[in-house]
Amino acid sequence: MRKLVPLKSIYAFVAVAELGSMTEAAEALCVSHSAVSQAIKGLESQLNQPLFHRVGRRVELNHLGKKYYRKVAPALEQIVQATEELSQTQHENRLTINMVHSLALHWWIPRVPDFQQTMPQLDVRISSIIGTFDLEREGVDVALIHGKPNEWQDYYCEKLGEDELVMVASPLLVEAAPFDGQDLPPTASSTDLALARWLLAHHPAIFVTNDRRKFDWQVWCEHTHTPMPINQKNLSFSASIQAVQATIRRLGVLITHRQFVRDDIADGLLVEVGPMVQNPHQDFYFACHPDKLRRESVLMLRAWLREQFR
Repeated sequence: MRKLVPLKSIYAFVAVAELGSMTEAAEALCVSHSAVSQAIKGLESQLNQPLFHRVGRRVELNHLGKKYYRKVAPALEQIVQATEELSQTQHENRLTINMVHSLALHWWIPRVPDFQQTMPQLDVRISSIIGTFDLEREGVDVALIHGKPNEWQDYYCEKLGEDELVMVASPLLVEAAPFDGQDLPPTASSTDLALARWLLAHHPAIFVTNDRRKFDWQVWCEHTHTPMPINQKNLSFSASIQAVQATIRRLGVLITHRQFVRDDIADGLLVEVGPMVQNPHQDFYFACHPDKLRRESVLMLRAWLREQFR
């Protein structure tokens, strides 16, 4: 049987040939400088030929080294590609989706049963990295963005839905409103601005202070020509999920995005009050690297998300 060249020696040879430095090759391969040096020495000893010569602090291929590289490098690339393709095939149906923590808790988790029934072949992992980041570096396949696409110019972005701002309150607060014809007309409904203003006049406003939600009250009040409420103590929260729980417990009324509280409204925990206002500052987007659109699993996920945001 022919004596085979160790694959680690080929990796070291190609890395040094392409980088021109054993130190840089060692960093690229995540091994020590001595490991790369020994691998090159072993390869040259097995071939009984030197492959490099030094030029100052750099190393360059000699004539035989260049000839060897032209044949070996493409073969190594085929090995790497074949390995990656097989690995991707095994994990084709496993996807990592990034969304903010509050959206994962109040929007994604209630929809998991439907997703499992509709897409039983997909295995989704959730991450909750905040802000703009490198999807590939963080191992994220798809990001569910709440913002503007200009923050993600290097990626494919598709608008899923608008950021619809609504006032919500506990049903008990709404039921206590006096529909007596004095403060509120007997025919007033939950969508009437008059009811929203009455609740705001008799109950404190709950605020969310994070960058995505801190202007919600201002946007809604400007659109509806309603005076901006006072920010009272103990009713400001950094996370929307905290503010929603405070609203459910009748501590006040809240302006938030409809998608976030849609299930709480359907379950009777909250009531949508007054008109809906479209937030001009942000929307919901599907984002991924353009190459990811070649994967059937990503296309299936996108189709499901489109349906959920209708």
